[in-house]
Amino acid sequence: MTVLQLRLVLETDDLDAALAFYRDVVGLPEREAYSEEDGARVHILEVPSATLELANPQQVRFIDRSEAGREGVSHPYPLTVRVALEVPDAAAATADWVAGGATEVAPPVETPWRSLNARLEAPGGMQITAFQELD
Repeated sequence: MTVLQLRLVLETDDLDAALAFYRDVVGLPEREAYSEEDGARVHILEVPSATLELANPQQVRFIDRSEAGREGVSHPYPLTVRVALEVPDAAAATADWVAGGATEVAPPVETPWRSLNARLEAPGGMQITAFQELD
């Protein structure tokens, strides 16, 4: 299954401050934005290229020593993080990923923003979304 896009979804208690930082200070252009009921909002910022870096605890400690001069600088993010991967066929990707060791949390469902999304838990514990744009 080909992945067309990677999205790192960060929950934040201060969306306006995070948006101002990543869009206005870091310089990531805004690709899309949506508002829903009860004040739900999302802003999707564009990154020209992305990689998914998988590291074991020893490597994280090594990176801490290399970048910050000491171990223990990295810490668990206090809110939720989820990786979303755009695929051409969310149902097929879900089946392939479950066969490959992921656990299905929820089957593909059409979302209000017109994509077909399935939620899985990948080996290692990261929640992932397989999404297929319908428009």
